[in-house]
Amino acid sequence: MKDKKILLIEDEPDVLKTSLIFLESEGFKVITATDGIEGLHKTRSENPDLIIMDIMLPKLDGYKLCRMLKFDEKYKHIPIILFTARAQESDEQMGKEVGADAYIMKPFEPQVLIEKIGELLK
Repeated sequence: MKDKKILLIEDEPDVLKTSLIFLESEGFKVITATDGIEGLHKTRSENPDLIIMDIMLPKLDGYKLCRMLKFDEKYKHIPIILFTARAQESDEQMGKEVGADAYIMKPFEPQVLIEKIGELLK
């Protein structure tokens, strides 16, 4: 599982930095993007093994980006974890509808995130 490439799409600087440091300390190669459009471009250019994305992103929200990737033959195989502070059941249901593989609430427990990544990369 080490050396896997993760694309982290997050617009909140503190969450981005903390998550980046944590994921790199676990041995992952992490690429970052701070909005949905940049995330789309980096998915296409970097072909990550897994994507972690916030839902509330500038330029292109996480739901739309997830749907675009999951309905594209070239990228639908990439597991996507939606990462959000939105706790409504309807938000999680929407995540399932757009094809997300997992939904993790912020603030998150690092071990929960690592377990979910491990499960999705098997």
